[in-house]
Formats: sequence, C-alpha cells, structure tokens
Amino acid sequence: MAKEGFDWTYCEHALTVGYRGSLTEIIQIIGRATRDSPGKCHAQFTNLIAEPDASADNVTEAVNNMLKAIAASLLMEQVLAPNFKFKTRPTDDEIDGASKIVDIDYTNSEATIAIKGFAEPSTPRVRQILESDLVDLTASVMQDDRVLRAAMNPEEVPPEVVTQVYIPKVIETKYPDLTPQEVEEVRQHVVANAAFKATSNGGLPELNNNLIKMADKFINVRDLDIDLIDSINPFQLAYEIMSKSVDADVLKRIHGAITARRIQMTEEEALALWPRIKSFTETHNREPSLVAQNPMERRLAEALEWIRARKRERMRDQQAG
Repeated sequence: MAKEGFDWTYCEHALTVGYRGSLTEIIQIIGRATRDSPGKCHAQFTNLIAEPDASADNVTEAVNNMLKAIAASLLMEQVLAPNFKFKTRPTDDEIDGASKIVDIDYTNSEATIAIKGFAEPSTPRVRQILESDLVDLTASVMQDDRVLRAAMNPEEVPPEVVTQVYIPKVIETKYPDLTPQEVEEVRQHVVANAAFKATSNGGLPELNNNLIKMADKFINVRDLDIDLIDSINPFQLAYEIMSKSVDADVLKRIHGAITARRIQMTEEEALALWPRIKSFTETHNREPSLVAQNPMERRLAEALEWIRARKRERMRDQQAG
C-alpha cells in the first residue's frame, strides 16, 4: 500500500516485514514516511527480515551494503536536492546576457538551465516519465550493476560509456514502449539532472561571472552542451559513500548536511550564537543535537551546522579559485 499513490503525510513510522522487490521499492516506502507535515519532527523506517543461515560477519556486511545503497539513493532523491528544468540553448544571436541561459529562482529552489543540443520532450509519454517517474528511474539507474561498477572504478570505464550506453539500456528495459528518440530525450534529462545535483553542497547552482557549478566543476554557462555533460559520470559522487561504512557517525554527517540546507539563519545570528555553542559543548562534553527536545539546543545545533556549511563553501571556493 505505502508505495506509489500513498499520500498520508502524517505517517511517522514505516514498518516492513520481509524482503522487498527492489531498492526502488524501499526508497518509495521510506519516502512516504519522510514527507513534511505540520508538527512532524521525526520519521522512522524499520525493515524486519529473517536472518539468513550465514556467518554473523557476512550478515553484517550484507545489511551494511544495503544501507549504503539506500543512503546513496536518498542523497540523489529529489527531496534532498533542488528542482531543475532544462531547455534547448538558444543561438548566440538570441542570447542577451547569461540570464537567458540560466534562470535561478532562489525562493522556489528551482533553476532553469539551457543546454546546447539538448533534446526537449517531444511526446506526452516522455513528459509523463520526466514529471512522475524521474526519482524511480534514477534509483533504477543507480542499482544497475554496470553503472555501479563504473562508479566504483572510474579509471576503467569512461563517463561517456555510462551516460551513452549503460543508462539508455536501463531506460529501454524499464520502458520498452519508447522509441529510440524518446529514449534519448529521457536519457539526456536523467544525465543532466544527475550532473547538476551531484554538487557537494546540494544547493542551487552557483552563478558567478558567468560560471556555473556542475558536478564540482565550474563551467562557463555559454559552454554548456550535452556532449560536455555526457563527459561527466553524474553518479560517481553519490557512490563515493559506498567506500565507507555506514555507521552512526556517517548517518549523522549526512543528516547534518541535509539539515544545513533547510536552516533559515543569517550570518549575524550564527555569529551571535557561537559563544553559546562553545559554552554548551564545554558544559555537556558534546555538541548540541539537531534532534534535541529543547528548542534552544536545536537552534544552537542549527547554527553550528550553518557555520560548518559556510566554511565548506569557502574552502571549495578557494580550491576552485
């Protein structure tokens, strides 16, 4: 029941019993419990499975690998990243400044980006897939063994093979009714969407002096074309989490990074709260928690995450410069 079409935002705890059919199905169920609702500050997912007849070490490793895949998929979920819209880039004669190439709406967390050679949806079927199935399709791509191997061994598989060969095969398998042209239109959108979401800060595109950040690279907006985007493996960054063990510390850092993007705070307030943060840490021998019951402690934790996020941005800017 709690898959496609399930829209009860008050849900706080999703409990499943037994093995699921796919990672996509797990992500769908988790998503139903993590939707925002007034007064809802906690969501939980519990999956009860029978312990297989194997050594404890093998069971632990298998469960950890599943958590890694879930974590990587959630990091690429649309709910954890801004919305992007893409269109065909106009000719140079039609362009009057960079604003015609990149239109960013910071109030609605949305960006419209023009790409040279981009194939816009030409049929209702393609539009329906992009509007309704993009999250599930992205999860399917991330589960593909070929894409996974390429992400884990980037020196062996060129990005163009992933974007132009592996991803179309996933689309063809999932939607056998599409024509080759429709497959290409869906492919370009999936690749472009993932490439722009694969930024280390997960925010809206950084636009400064006609430069836009895509997959941790600053690129001139006038140079954006589909061939350039195809030269980037957009899933490699998400799969970097696979090289780590998913423990409480990793999940805490993921949670902090996601929460930092939602925090409404000014630099003045963060700096004013810094002495309180230091005092709290010294008094309690721990940092303030984002999930604390005390509103003041939560605000101190938000200020701390906000400060860390700004520090990471400055370090990236220095490296890029």
